Amino acid sequence: MLKLRLTELPRGRHPVAFPALPDELLPAAYAPLAAVARFDAARGEALRLDGVLGGRTAWLIGAGPPHPLRLEVAGALAVASMTTAPEDRDSTPVRHAVIDARGLAPGAVAQLAMGAGMRGHRLPNLSTGPRRDLRRLDLLVDDAAAAAPAFARVEAVLRGVGLARDLAAEPANRLTPTTFAERLTGLRKHGIEVTVLGRDWLERGGYGGLLAVGRGSAHPPRLVVLRWRGEGAPVAFVGKGITFDTGGISIKPAKGMEAMKGDMAGAAACAGAILALALRRSPVHAVAVLAVAENATGAESYRPGDVLRTASGRTVEVVDTDAEGRLVLADALHHARGLRPRAIIDLATLTGSIVSALGHHRAGLFGNDDILRDALMAAGEAVGEPLWPMPIGAKHRRDLDSAIADLRHCLPVGGGGPGWAGKFLPDACQAAAFLGEFAGGDAPWAHLDIAGMDLREEGVESGAYPLPPGPSGFGVRLLDRLVADRFETSRAA
Repeated sequence: MLKLRLTELPRGRHPVAFPALPDELLPAAYAPLAAVARFDAARGEALRLDGVLGGRTAWLIGAGPPHPLRLEVAGALAVASMTTAPEDRDSTPVRHAVIDARGLAPGAVAQLAMGAGMRGHRLPNLSTGPRRDLRRLDLLVDDAAAAAPAFARVEAVLRGVGLARDLAAEPANRLTPTTFAERLTGLRKHGIEVTVLGRDWLERGGYGGLLAVGRGSAHPPRLVVLRWRGEGAPVAFVGKGITFDTGGISIKPAKGMEAMKGDMAGAAACAGAILALALRRSPVHAVAVLAVAENATGAESYRPGDVLRTASGRTVEVVDTDAEGRLVLADALHHARGLRPRAIIDLATLTGSIVSALGHHRAGLFGNDDILRDALMAAGEAVGEPLWPMPIGAKHRRDLDSAIADLRHCLPVGGGGPGWAGKFLPDACQAAAFLGEFAGGDAPWAHLDIAGMDLREEGVESGAYPLPPGPSGFGVRLLDRLVADRFETSRAA
């Protein structure tokens, strides 16, 4: 993980970046050079200057027009500028760099640090060749003590995001349901209670959705419960943790299937959010219920046409084994309800149809409570993880009526060719309607369909600032901000 540090004293001759916003932060000595180069901070440009500051390389960083996240953009752009490999691969990579944040208030320094940390995070890399990652970044400030509290919170959230991104980046042969659960037991050192419930326990409890999805794999499913024990009733996060999704018997097309190692991004985000809350010692009681399984094919695989009995006692007719996420979430949501939470938020890379609807720009937001919906919308906008409200109509629920079970979990695949384009476009709404049957009305509930936002793809513009391709950790910052604004604030009041 990139090491961030506050300092008041510049040391060494490391590359340095200057955020050129507002205008008075542009070092006066560089103004003529910026003018000659026609550097425009308002356009989000980065200008490299060689041989300045006693032979250093420096960058002037602009973050575009005024908007709430522009300092985060500047931090990310600074790291991107200083670490982008030149054409000569034999050149010495930048290992230690500096951002000169003098003149910025503590909150602004924290924003710079957040963007820099998000961009500079080092994902797992199994290559045997040398790495070119930035290892340490100093933020040069006027008063390190004054900036420290906000900076510490940023570090906690970055640790949570880093956990989610690292888990989602792991290949499925290294991150099975068993090893996923084992990784999470390491969170106990941060004061997080970790309970791992295996196949025998799930069978006794009748968790038929999770068991069926995991039955075709050599790696049995797990239900993992993480708890940060603050005060009062918990806020519950529920995550889909499919460590690899072949589609089961309703197998996916081969093209793009390698990305299905990240079908556990919802569970990873929930785990990352719990870690962030623990590291910043949130006073709010929070719990994460993670349904972890591998949707593989085998002699014991569940089939289209099967009828499953879920942990709630309700029976479900299986139509498409590639709609496995809603089956494991049905059991996880029922488990979360039993914890008597004050709110339930589930996260899942659930449907391709939400990508058809919203692209890679927003996650879909469904739910049964306007106050929770509005709080999630505001939290998402504040941290650059935006949502868009989607409907659950009466017809979406009627579409799930079954002749042989309490309900069916999806409609048959439509025509028009393989893959996402061949699915019914209302599928995301029908999936949410299905989940709503298990979330119940005991507490406010929201469902976030994060498909399309969990992964940054080469050449696809998404997110608030330039992260490298790979898992984004979408949802960690959103949940952390929701807890801070909705539940910590209400507790204080």
